[in-house]
Amino acid sequence: MRVHFIAIGGSAMHNLAIALRKKAYEVSGSDDEIFEPSRSRLAAYDLLPAKQGWSPEKIHQGLDAVILGMHARNDNPELLKARELGLNIYSYPEYLYEQSKDKLRVVIGGSHGKTTITAMIMHVLKYHEQQFDYLVGAMLDGFDVMVSLSEDTPVMIFEGDEYLSSALDPRPKFHLYKPDIALISGIAWDHINVFPTYEMYVEQFKIFIELIEDGGSLIYTAGDPEVRRLAENIKGNFEKLPYYVPEHVVRLRINYLKTQTGEIPLMIFGRHNMLNLEGARLVCKELGISDEQFYTAISSFKGAARRLELVEKSGNTSVYKDFAHSPSKLKATVEAMKQQAPGRELVACMELHTFSSLSEHFLEQYQGCMDQADIAIVYFNPHTIKLKKLPPITENQVKTAFRHKRLKVFTSSAGMVAYLRNINWKAKNLLLMSSGNFDGIDLSMLINS
Repeated sequence: MRVHFIAIGGSAMHNLAIALRKKAYEVSGSDDEIFEPSRSRLAAYDLLPAKQGWSPEKIHQGLDAVILGMHARNDNPELLKARELGLNIYSYPEYLYEQSKDKLRVVIGGSHGKTTITAMIMHVLKYHEQQFDYLVGAMLDGFDVMVSLSEDTPVMIFEGDEYLSSALDPRPKFHLYKPDIALISGIAWDHINVFPTYEMYVEQFKIFIELIEDGGSLIYTAGDPEVRRLAENIKGNFEKLPYYVPEHVVRLRINYLKTQTGEIPLMIFGRHNMLNLEGARLVCKELGISDEQFYTAISSFKGAARRLELVEKSGNTSVYKDFAHSPSKLKATVEAMKQQAPGRELVACMELHTFSSLSEHFLEQYQGCMDQADIAIVYFNPHTIKLKKLPPITENQVKTAFRHKRLKVFTSSAGMVAYLRNINWKAKNLLLMSSGNFDGIDLSMLINS
């Protein structure tokens, strides 16, 4: 099979390219910009394009498929050539479905917790030496790629993103996977650039549920009123399995899960992670993993990269980073940190980086989400707002939106770093939350000055 990637440098795209190369496909690709870690990883598999830019001469009748990334626009010269030749053009979620349509498909959807739940399921299945293919949105311990495809595995686990599939296909990615087992972890408005109203956003999850295959199952968090409403009102030939936060206790900063056979110590923490764990347990049960097998495996799960990840520790101070950027994610992560270390003050710092978070009409959604932080800090880069072609926002707008008495707002990463380095870090924890990287600051120097 010969496959060409238009915009091969994307996070999901380059991982799919590597997965197909491992499957012995002939893979080529182009892009007009490729950043790390995609560049090094493509080079390691001899997939890095010789030059940056678009090369229509790479498009020819011998290609079995052309896969189009989100970065490619409608007037992309390679895309125009592929259309002219009548080649098979796919978005990457479409192509993943083609690769998995004869397998049992598990799709993890929801506004938050998708990566962690997917990672938990993968960890448990691997622990028990089960064979499966997967798509996950982060690098995980024990897995060298974010996409794995094979001919003979019976199951594929998808992290089901609700964002658009490609420049040509406005359907959310998770609408294309047609799950046999579907999970919804929660619904909280996001991606307002494509779903400008809350109602439009919720509608995508309704459609997702309606796409469950006959005889399948829907696993859903019943504590979320919107999810519960959808699950209870939609008719379909599938089983409905609600889940709630399982019983657990925190002792000496270790979370213990209460089970019928005793307490299970965990390496993760936070109420939201206990909820994620329960959803993963039900998925694994549908896949033939007993509760006893699940608990044995999950006790060694350390978490997904950038999901409440400990990055530095010095004395009685710890630095954590988290991918949280939406209001619901911020709230859950801040609460988890306070629950885990109640005797320490929490300095919580988040970066407004996504289209939604930098939109003046969305800012009000952040009210109260950092209330439990002792010191709350918000950083945004005005240049990022310009790149996204959004109206500018002010520090006062941010303060008004968050409504935190001790909120500090910075538009310079250097100013934010200077402020953090002047804090007395004795008995304090630092939590950094962003889908970006705070302009590449060195996290360790913040508490080791």
